[in-house]
Amino acid sequence: MGWLAWIIVGAIAGWLAGMVMHSRLGLLGDIVVGIVGAFIGGFLFSLVGIGGISGFSIWSVVVAFVGGVVLLYVLRLVTGNRGGVRV
Repeated sequence: MGWLAWIIVGAIAGWLAGMVMHSRLGLLGDIVVGIVGAFIGGFLFSLVGIGGISGFSIWSVVVAFVGGVVLLYVLRLVTGNRGGVRV
């Protein structure tokens, strides 16, 4: 997947994860959460035998979204911030 596709998938997935987890990271933070979430989601989905990121598709956004939610949840646990993750 090209870098522009990673940014687009990251932005969509990060924004969705931020909405669900009530984070206040902004656009750049959402993109980073989505891209890192794509790696986390791909790893988690491969552990259970389900395909991960497969190019620019809805499935890639779903995988990145799940990874983004996991990332924000772990960040919230580590920082102890219950009101939403902030930069």
